[in-house]
Amino acid sequence: MPKIITVPLIIRGHVIEDNLIEFGGRGGGLTFRTPDVNQYFDQIVLRDPSDIRDLYGLTMDEILDYLEALGPRLSIKTNRYMQEALEASIAVSGMSPDILNFMYESQTHAVNRAHIREMIDAVFVEPYLERWVDRRLSDRNIKVRAFGSRMVHLNPGNAVVIALQSIMNTALLRGDSIIKNPSNDPLTAAAIARTMIEMAPDHPITRHITVAYWKGGDTAFEKRLYRPANIEKIIAWGGESSMQHIRNHLGPGIDLIALDPKNSCSLIGADAFASEASMRNVASLLARDVGFLNQETCASTRTAFIESGIDEADMDKLNRFGQMVYEELQRLPKEFSSNNHPSFSAVLRDEIDGVRHSPYFKVFGCKENEGGVVVSQENEIADFAEHLSGRVVNLIPVDKIEDAYYGITIYTQSISIYPEALKDKVRDECAWRGAQRLTSLGCSTAGSFSQPHDGMEPLRRMARWLVIEEFDEKQFGNSGLMYGG
Repeated sequence: MPKIITVPLIIRGHVIEDNLIEFGGRGGGLTFRTPDVNQYFDQIVLRDPSDIRDLYGLTMDEILDYLEALGPRLSIKTNRYMQEALEASIAVSGMSPDILNFMYESQTHAVNRAHIREMIDAVFVEPYLERWVDRRLSDRNIKVRAFGSRMVHLNPGNAVVIALQSIMNTALLRGDSIIKNPSNDPLTAAAIARTMIEMAPDHPITRHITVAYWKGGDTAFEKRLYRPANIEKIIAWGGESSMQHIRNHLGPGIDLIALDPKNSCSLIGADAFASEASMRNVASLLARDVGFLNQETCASTRTAFIESGIDEADMDKLNRFGQMVYEELQRLPKEFSSNNHPSFSAVLRDEIDGVRHSPYFKVFGCKENEGGVVVSQENEIADFAEHLSGRVVNLIPVDKIEDAYYGITIYTQSISIYPEALKDKVRDECAWRGAQRLTSLGCSTAGSFSQPHDGMEPLRRMARWLVIEEFDEKQFGNSGLMYGG
């Protein structure tokens, strides 16, 4: 029997556990009961956008004080709400308990004053979040400021830190957020919000966070919610079908910040084969990009293009390298990666078994749930490469690195590269083809919120920008600048 838990509805500092309806968690390992959001719709939405004025009585230092005080309180060693969230995630996640323990405890360090200040300064450059910034243009003086908005966050279930990041972004922008729990992480956002309530129940930041669950694709509820009278921004992590569903509800006045699923790859130059020691080192780095967090993130490498050459001797060398990558996958620390994936895809296993004895592929591993390496014997990506998961990577040989460009598209998020000097050679071509991030091999999953993500700066997009203009009459008369729309 699946375990049954209660997922509270939290509305701006109030915990609600009445009018419960039942849902099944992803994978069938959990059933949860949660308040029917339709019964509380008028409380969930913030009808009057000027009700965020209380947040503008806070200085940025006071906001950072609040967040810094929150961080240590999120430890799973002492926080019973976070312990419950971890237990629920173990029941429905594609990650092992060791990995989830690591991810949850890492949240106590994510709320770091220096890191948050670094993010603000990197994204906004000028202090637009703190005051009106004066600027002089050719024909006018302007003042610019970034304001918070009313947001809905449709968070993913494969990265528990996103729940905390949503709350941090709301606080920094001085906005109001409705955070939807994903079915494969039903309690994390609620656990953080309950911790906030215990820490500072009447604080303005606490009073502008709502956490709810409704079934994805609930047309009746979402049709009511996704209106400019209720919200201005939707920050959505989701697959193609869910994104299309959201777009069907959009109209003028609502900005969709779409963080759709992406694929990531690696480009490895011929220098990797300089020696056996070099091959082993590069195999270890690639294994990290493939196996970290069980390959559950968009930044995880699924295909790796190797400048090995494509003749028979070259393929012997590449196959030896593939064996090394498989061995290094098995050596990854258990808090980062699992040798026994809890939900390895049966469909993917069938695909791999179908090519295991093909002359066009050589397969290392993938016999149980330990992951593995599929080495293409020609310069072709495996047909099933887009579905690689559970710590499985496809290695593709190329004569020269330029022959790998066909594998880079607008859906490519991160490209990890070896050696470092190769970045300068490939960066423009990767950009033209749609890639969004070039990083060092072994570091693809070491993302940062202080830099662009998915080809944009989400925090800037979440803000509403207001400009005040002041014209000099002579300048305006001589500028000849007129526009409409």
